[in-house]
Amino acid sequence: MTRSDGKLATLKRLNRRRAAGLLLALAVGAALSVALAGCDSREVKEINLSERLAETESAGIRMAPERDSDVLLFGFALRGSPDEDARQYLPFLKYLEEATGLRFELRFTPQGSDIVDDLGTGKVQFAAIGCGSYLAAHAEYGVMPLVHGLNAEGRAEYQSVIVVAPDSPIREIAELRGKRFAFGSVTSTQGHLIPRITLTKHGISLDDLAVYEYTGSHYYCANALVAGRVDACGMQDIMGRQMAAEGLVRIIYTSEFYPSSGIAANRDVPPDVIEKVKRALLDFDPTGAHAASLYHWDRTEMANGFVEARDEDYAELREWAVRFGLLDAPEGGPAP
Repeated sequence: MTRSDGKLATLKRLNRRRAAGLLLALAVGAALSVALAGCDSREVKEINLSERLAETESAGIRMAPERDSDVLLFGFALRGSPDEDARQYLPFLKYLEEATGLRFELRFTPQGSDIVDDLGTGKVQFAAIGCGSYLAAHAEYGVMPLVHGLNAEGRAEYQSVIVVAPDSPIREIAELRGKRFAFGSVTSTQGHLIPRITLTKHGISLDDLAVYEYTGSHYYCANALVAGRVDACGMQDIMGRQMAAEGLVRIIYTSEFYPSSGIAANRDVPPDVIEKVKRALLDFDPTGAHAASLYHWDRTEMANGFVEARDEDYAELREWAVRFGLLDAPEGGPAP
């Protein structure tokens, strides 16, 4: 029996809920204790990671809500588990502190809120967000784009993948009609907008699905699939490929390329602060000078740093978002 066969055989002896937690812990490569059983897996809380993140905390990064007027709060749209995402962002914020001379704290978006409102209303001054979240935040609050992330191939673009269970009979998009489908956050580009575009281009609307749900993140979307609640999931390309390589899911479709996630700012952040942060982001070298202090940055959508972002970059996705009713049509603009 091969190592892969042995792993799958062991997992089959576990109940589905426990298996979901184990599979996803493997998929994100986190040596963390993630208790998914017996709780709502979509719940995102402000949590104290000081014990788990002792190394980075001792290096000077603090976690909100230890807030004062001189501190800039940095938020993020959940990608993996809260623990894993925090481990990635804390060393990055340490870099920003050193590069700008400013002070940063990481803020989790609590249950019942979202990163769009947090960034737009100034609960955070900067955030790492996908295009869908940016479009919503820009339309409602005038949030400003700063940079796009460069992926491992050096492209400021990314894709979405649609995945099914390894033993699923589903082989192509057309077979999703009448099936159960999971998205990530409703404002997610890779977890919602791009999968919606993919389904639409293949002649499948939401009404053609038996059931669909918004799980809150790529991690929880995959969890819904592995737990057997849904038949397919639309998710981030990097995590999807990683899980497929582990034999945990099977990719049935990879989308076209669209502008990648990036970092945006609240419109009330002073111009001199914007300039300092933007310069530091463009100078960020995660594969060279700044690599040693980072944690699994290669698993993010910004593996090779950043390039400047402009609002015009989002034109095509904005048209799709308006078509799906996720955004209002711009005043004076043509209906898509």
